[in-house]
Amino acid sequence: MAQSEPYPRTPDGRYLVVRGRLWRCSDPALDPQERDDLVKELMAARSAKGAAMRAGDEAGRAAAKARVQSAKEALGERGPVWWDDGAPDWNRHLAKNTPYADWYALLTRA
Repeated sequence: MAQSEPYPRTPDGRYLVVRGRLWRCSDPALDPQERDDLVKELMAARSAKGAAMRAGDEAGRAAAKARVQSAKEALGERGPVWWDDGAPDWNRHLAKNTPYADWYALLTRA
């Protein structure tokens, strides 16, 4: 794990591990400017969702939630996987219950 990364990445680079759970990483094939634009949209959508929730605006919350989903899919963090080797998606699974279990066990012992 690089010093600048707060969460470990699986050896294949597909997932981050946060509190023992796998979270799919963004598609590494994305153009850096496109990734930046999508991350900005994701952050704006999350902010809009929070503002709508604080205001009690259910329609605004639903619209912002859809924007979050769309940005996450465009980044490759949700929806169809970005890899093409046929490996299953372990997104949101506990690392200890996946093929990454041995790797994660070594990581947590260190």
